[in-house]
Amino acid sequence: MNSLLRLHALGQRVWLDNLSRTLLRENSLRTLITDDKVAGVTSNPSIFFKAISESPYYREELATLRRDPSLSAEARYEALAIPDIREACDLLRPLHTATGGDDGYVSLEVSPLLAHDAEGTVAAGLRLKAAVDRDNLMIKVPATAAGLTAIESLIAAGCPVNVTLMFSLKHVGEVAAAYDRGIRRFIAGGGNPRPVKSVASVFLSRIDTLVDGKLDALGGDALALRGKTAVALARLAYRHFQQRVQDAGFKALAAASGARPQILLWASTGTKNPAYSDVLYVESVIGPDTVNTLPDATLAAFRDHGKAEATLAQDTDAAARHIAAIEALGIDLTAAGEQLQAEGLRQFEDAYAKLLQMTADQSPAP
Repeated sequence: MNSLLRLHALGQRVWLDNLSRTLLRENSLRTLITDDKVAGVTSNPSIFFKAISESPYYREELATLRRDPSLSAEARYEALAIPDIREACDLLRPLHTATGGDDGYVSLEVSPLLAHDAEGTVAAGLRLKAAVDRDNLMIKVPATAAGLTAIESLIAAGCPVNVTLMFSLKHVGEVAAAYDRGIRRFIAGGGNPRPVKSVASVFLSRIDTLVDGKLDALGGDALALRGKTAVALARLAYRHFQQRVQDAGFKALAAASGARPQILLWASTGTKNPAYSDVLYVESVIGPDTVNTLPDATLAAFRDHGKAEATLAQDTDAAARHIAAIEALGIDLTAAGEQLQAEGLRQFEDAYAKLLQMTADQSPAP
């Protein structure tokens, strides 16, 4: 049993943080699902920009789309992306069916230009859900202030949601509350909540990159705290998740209606600091009822030499002490989370702008 399979046995699901026609046409995704129990796929504007600009399987269709003046650049992008999403959903449909909707999801992100537009996000999310027309699609929405409103509304409409760009315990609490309000609204309106799945994506390596820089600037004893903040936050977030699931109110709701808890997903799990283990953000956050979405290189590294043990619930008191020590140094982790979210949005906006430029460009397709 390779390390990825052991993760599955420990109750954690692995999703692939990548999607392209190369993965689909050359059966790489099918192999990952079959051999490594990859249980889902995430996408974002950066992933699709890389896919469309590098994979040869888009060139002919992109050239045809560019010749149609009735299509906007965004419509051309969606005409390329949506079939990929559908095909990935279809590959994962047997898993989705076999697990009663627990596994087998594919995430498609709304335009990052809507990150501060709640109504626009809801409208786009429902439109994309209808266009893909697959039960195992998740609409991806950022955890901005407007995004929280949109998340509640989408869940209240029975739409599965992957919440993205979470970087702090404040984000974790706000997103959990938005999901709770949404699922209760859906049930109150007569909906069956069982098919409504949601994950809350906490980004890890970017947290350490930012905090480590602040610790480097402080020097001295602060240097001993480097490389530990993201894992500490993840372990505290998981403790909060466990408390929510055991809350008497939610337990009663779940028992009466079949509502699922919103589970945590670890994102940004590729190690950015070469001084750290290339599987740091996998080995340190292994626990049941969670997802880890891995880029190709991290997935391969963990398969090769990762150690699979239940670590996520370990040393939560030490995690709390670490966070307290960071804050005692004057590092505001809530403010850091807001900074990282704003930076993440800008990165997605830049990638989306490049995507639209590429689909609008009249030069030969890449």
